Amino acid sequence: MLALARRFAARPISKTLRFVAFVNEEPPYFLTEQMGSFVYAKRCKTRGDQISAMISLETIGYFSDAPHSQTYPLLGLGAFYPTVGNFIGFVGNVPSRALLRRAIARFRQRAKVPSEGAALPSFIAGVAWSDQWSFWQHGYRGIMITDTAPFRYPHYHSATDTPDKLDYDRFALVVSGIQKMIEAFD
Repeated sequence: MLALARRFAARPISKTLRFVAFVNEEPPYFLTEQMGSFVYAKRCKTRGDQISAMISLETIGYFSDAPHSQTYPLLGLGAFYPTVGNFIGFVGNVPSRALLRRAIARFRQRAKVPSEGAALPSFIAGVAWSDQWSFWQHGYRGIMITDTAPFRYPHYHSATDTPDKLDYDRFALVVSGIQKMIEAFD
């Protein structure tokens, strides 16, 4: 997020961009009104802010080229999506489907890292597991861009989750792809 904010700081753009880091996304606040993103989205709704897209960056730096390194929360998704964790995922709820399709299409036109996307019911494990959930609760469209964290990363939320596990080259390609995707939004 900071790298994207830095890139856009010196670049004129026709839309308002807000780069916001939220607190209380983890348990015991997870999926409650005490999440920082929930408080923020509620205030946006109260003010009448017109938010065309909320893009949540959620764990975007781990990749694996090992066979069967990617799993899914729903049995059968592996028949439609890769079983190798070398892509970045775009995830949204069903009402955010159009936003998800626009975002991933623009990302794929400009990025140099594979991507997959799915608009799924939010009750499926993982779909609502980040700050976009809070915006959905207030009627805003939102997507999560993710390396799929617990469905790929064996060190997720453990003491072995250290910076040396990240793939900085692909991480940088994702950031560049997101920058170009945002620039292409109308």
